[in-house]
Amino acid sequence: MILNEKLFDKEGFVFKREKINHYNLTFSMENNNIHLPKIIDFGLIKLIYDLNPDVYEKVNIEKINDNEITATILMKHLFEDLGLPQRYSYINMNKTIEDNKIIFQSHSIKDKKPLNMPQDSQLMSIENLICTCDVITEHKIHFSASIIFDKDMFVPPFVEKMFGMILHKIFKRIKQFIEKLSL
Repeated sequence: MILNEKLFDKEGFVFKREKINHYNLTFSMENNNIHLPKIIDFGLIKLIYDLNPDVYEKVNIEKINDNEITATILMKHLFEDLGLPQRYSYINMNKTIEDNKIIFQSHSIKDKKPLNMPQDSQLMSIENLICTCDVITEHKIHFSASIIFDKDMFVPPFVEKMFGMILHKIFKRIKQFIEKLSL
């Protein structure tokens, strides 16, 4: 396995493996019609779900306070034909603002399985996910996400590349939606 390998690079979206179970993705978006920092919030999770019904089966977001949520996200059973289990995320997410950065930090909640998850579904266990939104201007934001899965989670190499393609599709849809917004 090659470390620090670019797994997917298309249309300004780059997904790469830093080391085993540690991935990074980057992309930028720009819209001169709106102030982007005002819409970078927890509502993006719902938007990701709404724009990608072919990837996600359901999402539930529980607001703890203005800067913290828990979210349950069930993916469609995309790799059933390959014998892989259906995956879900159950995360705690915090939002902080520092200078010209909006930072979302998440980790999996592992001590219990959320209600309404399929019996044989498995947690996509995230040790740490940090999404940094660098505000370049009020109209341009650069996104960088560092995703570290638990050391016990095995991601087959062929799944890494497919995961990159799926992430590209998800974030391309979000980028196109936001770049076309006019408020």
